[in-house]
Amino acid sequence: MNPIKFFQEVRREGSKVTWPTTRETLTGSVMVLVITTFAAIFFLIVDQIFSLGLNAVIGWSL
Repeated sequence: MNPIKFFQEVRREGSKVTWPTTRETLTGSVMVLVITTFAAIFFLIVDQIFSLGLNAVIGWSL
């Protein structure tokens, strides 16, 4: 394939891209932070429950 034609097609395809607005980017970023925070808190709670349960089982077996 001709390199000039390739770059012309790349440029043509690149012009079809629609970029998100500032508001959409900000909303998406905030949602990622919120969901990540909830997931971290959830896994912290689950980890603490498993840790307490494991410590109880190990404590009983000694």
